[in-house]
Amino acid sequence: KCEKNFFIEPKFDGASLNLLYENGKLVSGATRGDGEVGEDITLNVFEIENIPKNIAYKERMEIRGEVVILKDDFEKINEKRALLNQSLFANPRNAASGSLRQLDTSITKERNLKFYPWGVGENTLNFTKHSEVMQFIRELGFLKDDFVRLCVNLDEVLKAYDELLALREKKPMMMDGMVVRIDDLALCEELGYTVKFPKFMAAFKFPALEKTTRLIGVNLQVGRSGVITPVAVLEPVNLDGVVVKSATLHNFDEIARLDVKINDFVSVIRSGDVIPKITKVFKDRREGLEMEISRPKLCPTCQSELLDEGTLIKCQNIDCEDRLVNSIIHFVSKKCLNIDGLGENIVELLYKHKKITTLESIFHLKFSDFEGLEGFKEKKINNLLNAIEQARECELFRFITALGIEHIGEVAAKKLSLSFGKEWHKQSFEAYANLEGFGEQMALSLCEFTRVNRTRIDEFYKLLNLKIEKLEIKSDGVIFGKTFVITGTLSRPRDEFKALIEKLGGKVSGSVSKKTDYVLFGEEAGSKLSKAKELEVKCIDESAFNELVKE
Repeated sequence: KCEKNFFIEPKFDGASLNLLYENGKLVSGATRGDGEVGEDITLNVFEIENIPKNIAYKERMEIRGEVVILKDDFEKINEKRALLNQSLFANPRNAASGSLRQLDTSITKERNLKFYPWGVGENTLNFTKHSEVMQFIRELGFLKDDFVRLCVNLDEVLKAYDELLALREKKPMMMDGMVVRIDDLALCEELGYTVKFPKFMAAFKFPALEKTTRLIGVNLQVGRSGVITPVAVLEPVNLDGVVVKSATLHNFDEIARLDVKINDFVSVIRSGDVIPKITKVFKDRREGLEMEISRPKLCPTCQSELLDEGTLIKCQNIDCEDRLVNSIIHFVSKKCLNIDGLGENIVELLYKHKKITTLESIFHLKFSDFEGLEGFKEKKINNLLNAIEQARECELFRFITALGIEHIGEVAAKKLSLSFGKEWHKQSFEAYANLEGFGEQMALSLCEFTRVNRTRIDEFYKLLNLKIEKLEIKSDGVIFGKTFVITGTLSRPRDEFKALIEKLGGKVSGSVSKKTDYVLFGEEAGSKLSKAKELEVKCIDESAFNELVKE
């Protein structure tokens, strides 16, 4: 007997959302977060019209799905933002994600978001097929896309892919592929998961969209580190319902490599949430009106003289407005101080009205600073001020990351925090360079930054209550004194394994040698595993590692 055992549906390009129902009522909504920090957005979820607030099912159940913005609505949102001199959303996914995180719920409501469920999390349902689960969910009042299929074999799956691809530009929302999963839930459970993905499900991505248009100019953007990035200004071209008017040129070496000029016809590619980029220049279509793109000498924002280092061109004026604004945006972002509600547009607005002029000034904001500003009501102001207060309780490594020191990312910041604590900014070049994973360039960058900003960092310590993760080393276990190398994809971030090894008195190295005691390997382990076998180093998978740390 042949059963239809592949469940097919579109892969929408939106923002993931988890809904929790208890006793038939919607009680919470949350984003998936970044593995460490999630976001409760329940109040905004209640403003999404097509999400049922009450359902005819009383057991506790989590429904998972995607929040999307229709292409037409996306264009209207960006048109409105352009009129208000606000930065435009790059794509509907960013718009959907930003809409879910608004402090002002009325903004979420006016964005006309749509929620499409694709599965369940926690539940007590007794269905045997995923298709039955989805039918049940949709009968509770959730949206169903027109294109849902049950396929018998691979030929039918491929046919469905071709059908869906043909509908790509006709769909009212962004769609970047097709999801195929086993319909039989018992078989899904039997197949289980790899260290990262379910074995019973796969996403078939659509090819990147590519069209031809003309490059009509180049704008220069100043990043928080002062690096100048050239951005191509294009004659507007429609790519999957999104009007593309610009594309990254990365740097002036890339301009030289492409040999692209103003007025050239170019091929522009856009894939998912990737910023559009130029992939080809049609030199055979040149008409003699093309103009060279010259390397800038002065900063486009503050007009100070630029430092030309070859690949990179930098503005060195630390008071340059664009550098300051981008530094503040980075400082308050999710990976840094994570100040909920203080997004890019609000930072730009507050800077424009001179309410914040430095990183420190964020913590001196008062209720009166927001009064009279467009879009700020009492509740929104209080929410933002509360979020700023909560951000004072911050992990030291997040603060170091937030400072935006060149070559110092989150991993390096954690190493500095664990190694030196609050004295991290008072160390020598040798102390920095001797840290595992740190090189001369990172040490030089730290020395220069801390030399200039040492007093400022001490002032920050008065504003923030910085917490340091204590590393209590166990000295009597089998791992104590052993050297590990980690390679391949594991079920959890490598940093977690590294932290555990170090806590148990071991050391993690970046390369395999005869001094290596263990190589912990996951899926798609590469040359390090091969070298370990050549050197007869003991190689263990995650299961064996878990047994080892129990001893």
